[in-house]
Amino acid sequence: MPRVVVAGSFNVDHVWHCTALPRPGETLAGEYATGPGGKGFNQAVAAASAGAATTFICALGDDDGGRLARRLATAHGIDLRAQDSEAATGTAGIYVDDGGGNSIVIGPGANAALSPDFVAAQGEAIAAARVVLAQLESPVDAIVEALRRARAHGARTVLNPAPANAPCTRELLAVADVLTPNETEFAGLLARHCGGGTEPGSLARMDEEHLHRLCRTLLPRGTVVLTLGAAGCFVSHREDSLHGDESPHYRCPAAEAKVVDTTGAGDAFNGALAASLAMAPAHPFASHVRFATRYAAMSTERPGAADSMPGAGEFAARYPAD
Repeated sequence: MPRVVVAGSFNVDHVWHCTALPRPGETLAGEYATGPGGKGFNQAVAAASAGAATTFICALGDDDGGRLARRLATAHGIDLRAQDSEAATGTAGIYVDDGGGNSIVIGPGANAALSPDFVAAQGEAIAAARVVLAQLESPVDAIVEALRRARAHGARTVLNPAPANAPCTRELLAVADVLTPNETEFAGLLARHCGGGTEPGSLARMDEEHLHRLCRTLLPRGTVVLTLGAAGCFVSHREDSLHGDESPHYRCPAAEAKVVDTTGAGDAFNGALAASLAMAPAHPFASHVRFATRYAAMSTERPGAADSMPGAGEFAARYPAD
C-alpha cells in the first residue's frame, strides 16, 4: 500500500465544552472529556483513516498516556515508532465553545525528547514512504532530519508549520515541498522571514495575485496551501511546477458541514492531503486539495481531535468518486 510517514507529537487531550471561551480571570462551568490528540497523532490517524498505510514517529512516556498511544495506534493499524522518554507523555488543555471554536494550551512532555538520532534510526520506514508529513510540536532538529531523509529517498515532504508560535526556521522551509500554514501561521512566517506585516484576517480577502506573490516570496521552490477556515484555502505553485494543475494559483472553497467542534480540523486536512498525495500521485494537485478540504469538513461534525477523523468508507459514502 502507498505509505505515509508522520513525524510528530502525541498528547492526551483534556477538553472542556463551554458556552463561550473563558476570558482572563473568568471561571466557567463546562462538560469535561478526555481523549487522544497531538498534531502528529491526529494527522497520522487521519492519513490511516483516509486509506493510506501509515507510520507514526514520536516520543512517549512510560505512563497511561503512552500506553493509550500504543493501544490506539494498533487499533488504527498505524505502525508506531516511539522513542521512550523519562518525561510524561504530552498533554493538552482544550476549551471548545458552542460555535465549535477553541483555545488550546499544550504541555510538551515527552514530545520535546524526540531526537534526530531516533528519527534517523527509522530510515527504512522513511525510505518506503511516498509522503512524509511533519508539524512543529516536536524539536526542529528531529523534524529537519525526517524531511531531509524523505527528500533523499524521493518522497514528497509536507510541512504543517503549526502551532503558530513554534520556531519554523529557514532550514525547515528549505526541505518542504508543500507548506500548509493557516492564516495566523502564514502571517507569522512572513513577518519572521520576509519582513512582512500582513494581518491574518486580511488574507482571505486579499487579491489572488498579491497573495501568490507573498507565497512565492516565502517558499520560492515549493507549493503553499494556505488554509483559510470557512473561506476554504489558497494554493500557490512555482510557475514551472504546477503538479498537474492548470494555474499556478487558485482558491478551493470550503466544503459544507454541520460544525460541532473544529478541534483537529487542520490536522484532518493535513493527514488527508498526505494520504491523497500518496495514494494517487499522478492526479492533479487540485484533486488532493479538494479531498483534504472535504475530509476536514467532515471531521468538524463530531467532537474530539483524533476521534473525529472519518473512515474511508464513510468519506466515500458522502463523496462518491467524481
